[in-house]
Amino acid sequence: MRSLDTARDTCERFHPGLVKALADIPYAEREAPDSPVIDLFRKHDGVGLLVPVGYGGLGADPLEAVRVQRALGSLSPSLAAAVTMHHFTAAMLYSLAAQSGRLGEAQLQLLHSVVPEQRLMASGWAEGRTQQNILTPSVTATPVEGGYRLAGSKKPCSLAGSMDLLTASIAVPGASGDPELALALVAADSPGLSVHPFWGNDVLAAAESDEVRLEDVFVPEELVVRTSAEDPHRLDDLQTAGFVWFELLISAGYTGAAAALTEQVLERGRGTAGERAAVAVLSESAYALLEGAARAVRDGLDGEEAVAQVLLARFAAQDAMNRAADLALELLGGLDFIRSSDHARLATAVRPLAFHPPSRSSSAEPLARYFNGAPLELS
Repeated sequence: MRSLDTARDTCERFHPGLVKALADIPYAEREAPDSPVIDLFRKHDGVGLLVPVGYGGLGADPLEAVRVQRALGSLSPSLAAAVTMHHFTAAMLYSLAAQSGRLGEAQLQLLHSVVPEQRLMASGWAEGRTQQNILTPSVTATPVEGGYRLAGSKKPCSLAGSMDLLTASIAVPGASGDPELALALVAADSPGLSVHPFWGNDVLAAAESDEVRLEDVFVPEELVVRTSAEDPHRLDDLQTAGFVWFELLISAGYTGAAAALTEQVLERGRGTAGERAAVAVLSESAYALLEGAARAVRDGLDGEEAVAQVLLARFAAQDAMNRAADLALELLGGLDFIRSSDHARLATAVRPLAFHPPSRSSSAEPLARYFNGAPLELS
């Protein structure tokens, strides 16, 4: 399929050999709990996709990133979902690093180590809870001498078994005594950090979305990113950038799964020409919406306008790709369904986009107000 070939070519340009390495593994093995896909991602320099060239990375822009995600999602929806957490975290942190004075020396040194050491960053934020903002703190932080003691858990936490670093949103006492948002950078081998089984579904089973527990985990002050009197908007900017990147990347991966099914319908000539075209229009329109949003962000769209644009693309794409997957599975036919579960699992793998925050219901009122001229205020 033409647009999926473009996505694969983009992935090959950034990660030579990764598409073939994934395709060489049977689909059931790619999506199994003990799948090698995350290791393959690391071996093919997946870690560096959104890391700036100055830090040893590949410096992909938003359009290139969503194309890579689409290619990965067409081969392994689990992998695309898992690495979204690394990528959107990288995009946020390195955007701060690009602005003088917004990160400390220890934080910058850590970011310089990510690509050379191929360190995967998991997200201890709230993306697994449908009704919650992805940056709402899910871990408590108690101030102690030299830093903070963290307690809490993140479930599910993708990349739980392969992560080298956990980025956790925390609430710390502000200058006025009221809690304020901060970001802790936690080494995965820190005493008190442990991983426990949580994911029970066969769909996306290779994403390593298990529970990460933090029990009295110490994080030094210099590895906590927080606001300051001189830079009061540091975390506000981080939230906006993180939200935009998360929605683009997570959605693009799911469009890849829908595209893989569409490609099978076209290649096998299933159904009538009208039916094949209908599947392709649904699948392609879902991705075109995201690609358009990515182009706009690449070209400078930011702030609440960017948030609104990616949310519109995400919700519209969600509906279109669900219909595309259902129709594609129907056209592939009963014998295809009977002989293998691969395509049924691909079709089901499109659905979890609905479970990522923000939910459609929680976004409805803020979006309706925004359309009518009010600021966009997501809770």
